[in-house]
Amino acid sequence: MAKVQDRAVQDGARKGALTLLAGLREGRSLGDQAGRLNHLPHGDRARAQRLALAALRHRDRADLVLGRFLQRKPKPEVADLLRLATVELLELGEAPHGVVNAAVGLVRGMGKKGAAASGMVNAVLRKVAEVTDWASLPVQPLPNWLRKALVAAYGREALAAMEAAHQAGAPLDLTLKPGAAGPEGDLLPTGSVRLAGSPQLSALPGFEAGDWWAQDAAAALAAKLLNAQPGETVVDLCAAPGGKTLQLAAAGAKVTAVDISDQRMARVAENLARCGLSAELVVADALDWTPASPPDAVLLDAPCSATGTIRRHPDLPLLRDGEGLAEITALQSALIDHALAMLPAGGRLVFATCSLLPEEGEAQLAAAVARHPDLQVIRPDLPGVDPAWITPEGGLRLRPDYWPDRGGMDGFFIAALRKTA
Repeated sequence: MAKVQDRAVQDGARKGALTLLAGLREGRSLGDQAGRLNHLPHGDRARAQRLALAALRHRDRADLVLGRFLQRKPKPEVADLLRLATVELLELGEAPHGVVNAAVGLVRGMGKKGAAASGMVNAVLRKVAEVTDWASLPVQPLPNWLRKALVAAYGREALAAMEAAHQAGAPLDLTLKPGAAGPEGDLLPTGSVRLAGSPQLSALPGFEAGDWWAQDAAAALAAKLLNAQPGETVVDLCAAPGGKTLQLAAAGAKVTAVDISDQRMARVAENLARCGLSAELVVADALDWTPASPPDAVLLDAPCSATGTIRRHPDLPLLRDGEGLAEITALQSALIDHALAMLPAGGRLVFATCSLLPEEGEAQLAAAVARHPDLQVIRPDLPGVDPAWITPEGGLRLRPDYWPDRGGMDGFFIAALRKTA
C-alpha cells in the first residue's frame, strides 16, 4: 500500500510540473501560476515546482539527448513530458523503471493522441536511461539577445561562467534578525546564512519564532548599504516581496513600505507579523505617492528585466525577448527622480535592480548624477564585499558567477547616493 501511495504522490508532483510547463508555453511565468497547484498537498506542490525548475534549467541538454532517439518532433505536451523524464533520469538520478513507468502512465492520461504516443515514450526513455555523456553536454545557453548584451558588457569568459551558474540553480539564503540564531548553514562573508538542499521553510528551526526570512545574499546588500539607523524614517519603494522592509524594520528604522500590488503586500504583512516587526504598508503606485514629511532615506528596488535572477527563475529566458527595455529604464529614471524629490539635504537613496544589464545599473547611476549635480555617490564599505565588485563610479555590480565555490549569488546593481543640497 505504501508503494502505491508513494507512486501517487510522485505522479501528483509530475502532473503539477507538467501543468506549470504548459502554462509557461502560454506565456505565464512559474510565479504567476502558483495558484494552479493549490489542490496538491504541500510536499507534492513543492516537488512539482522543483521538477519544473530542473526541467527548465536543463531543457536544451534534454533536447540534445532526445534528438538522438526521436524520429519526429512530438506534440508540445509530450515534449514537456519527455524533457521532464530525461532530467529526472540523467540529472536527478531517479530510478529508471519508476520514471519510465510514470511517464507512460502520464502520456496515456493525455487522451487518445497521448495514448498513441505511449509506445514511443516508453522506447525513447528506455534509451535515454542508458545515456552516459550527460555531464559532458554543453551548458544551457542564454537567449541570443541577452548573450550578446552580456558579452559586450563582461566578455565571453564571464558569460560562460554566468551560464554555468544559472544551470546550477540557486541555494537558499536566510537573513537573520539581529541577535537571532538560524538553522545550521554556511555563514557567507556578507552575513547571510546559506542552506544546502531544498528544505521546507516552515519546518526549519526559527521559522515560527520569526528569527529569519528567506532572501538572496545579493539582495540583502541593498538594505545593508543604506545602513538605516534606529529611529530613522525610511521609505521602501517597490517594497514587495518585503525582504528589505524586514531588514530596515529589524534595524530599528521607522519604515513606510510602498508597492502597487495588494496581494504581494499581504505577504509582506504576513512576514512582518511572523517576525514580530512593524512597518507602515501603503498600496500605491510609487510614482504617485509622496510621504507626508521628508524621510531620512529611501530604498528603491526598481522594476527591471530581472536578468540577474535567472539562476532562481529559469523560465525568464523563455518569456523575455529584450523588448520593452527602453520603457523599463525610463520608469527607473522616473522613480529615481521621484525618490530624490522626497529627500531633504543630507538624505540618502539606495537604488537597486536585479539586472545584469548596464542600462539598468551603471548607466542609470551615471545618468542620475548627470541630472542631479547635488548628488554624491557613497562608495560601498560592507563586510564581505570584494573590492572588485565596486565599479569605478562607486556602484556595486554583483553577478551570478561570483562566489562560484559557494553557490553564486543573484545579479544586482546597487548604488548609494546622498543629496548634498
